[in-house]
Amino acid sequence: MSKAQDERQVLRDLGYRIAELRSALPQTQAEFAETAGFSVKYLQRIEGGRANLTVRSLVSLSGHLHVTVADLFAKPARKGGKRGRPRKE
Repeated sequence: MSKAQDERQVLRDLGYRIAELRSALPQTQAEFAETAGFSVKYLQRIEGGRANLTVRSLVSLSGHLHVTVADLFAKPARKGGKRGRPRKE
């Protein structure tokens, strides 16, 4: 696996783990984004593994998810895939 592929996999796993932890909270994605100080679009990019997070973002997310930063890097229980409602055609 190339370095770029490794980086993409880490971002995907991190995003899936954040989505997994957030979904355990009694908040919608929009509510969590507002509480954490992120836009919904940015949170969607994070959870989709398409955002390269800063240390500040990781610290903020871990605090709002009530876990340590290290916990964010634990393997997600499930790999990605289709989440949410289907796209409109």
